[in-house]
Amino acid sequence: MADRAADLALLVEAAQEAGRIALGYFGRDPKVWIKGANSPVTEADLAANHALHATLTAARPDYGWLSEESADTPDRLGRRRLFVVDPIDGTRGFIEGNRDWCVSVALVEDGASVAAVLFVPARDELFAATAGEGASLNGEAIRVSGRTALEGARIAGPARHLRAMAAHGMDAAERRFTPSLAYRFALVACGRVDVATARPGAYDWDLAAVDLLVQEAGGTLRDLEGAPLRFNGATPRHPALIASTPGLASATTAIIVEAEAAQASGQGAP
Repeated sequence: MADRAADLALLVEAAQEAGRIALGYFGRDPKVWIKGANSPVTEADLAANHALHATLTAARPDYGWLSEESADTPDRLGRRRLFVVDPIDGTRGFIEGNRDWCVSVALVEDGASVAAVLFVPARDELFAATAGEGASLNGEAIRVSGRTALEGARIAGPARHLRAMAAHGMDAAERRFTPSLAYRFALVACGRVDVATARPGAYDWDLAAVDLLVQEAGGTLRDLEGAPLRFNGATPRHPALIASTPGLASATTAIIVEAEAAQASGQGAP
């Protein structure tokens, strides 16, 4: 059996190194390119990705690899274990000077995350989790809030989801948009918000680490049909998602299902 403590220590080492590299570019007008349809990538993303790949694959050469900033190959589909990383989750915010960006690193085994680290260098926050061992923030155990009432619930998500949830009284305490999806969901894991959502289209590298963090902190992260996430599929993308305290999962899902249905029919705001 793999040594999970050693795996987690490796993820921490790699994430902190990549975070230090990325932080060296933060607020210093890094070079930016556009990839795909309209997705920015900076020289910081590439430098952090190079460091992650070098550290992780040297230590575990038999593990597969999936990263936002590396060309995907079919090789990973035949690997029981693989690293799933995003060298900078929240690149747009990084470029704009928003501190809510993070390095996301997970070890996936048989389609599920078993060790995970989120490092938020600009806030000096290190989230970590191992399957069955709980989740922590800077070495202290974390738990979801435990809230069960919709009214006054603290929420984070894209604009159309925030509007839909606010209509049900869920924004009295806090309402926010966080550009890093991984960090947005991590706010649920540490109890700072009660519910966080994502539009359809997130990738494995956005989710693999924070999925384990939320679960190990006692929360849920599910799609709108209530299904848990699975990773390392042929197409590593996911539908709309909700992370929450268990007591809010059902009611919040109904709200987001309605919002997404309105969007699909052309009746909802973007």
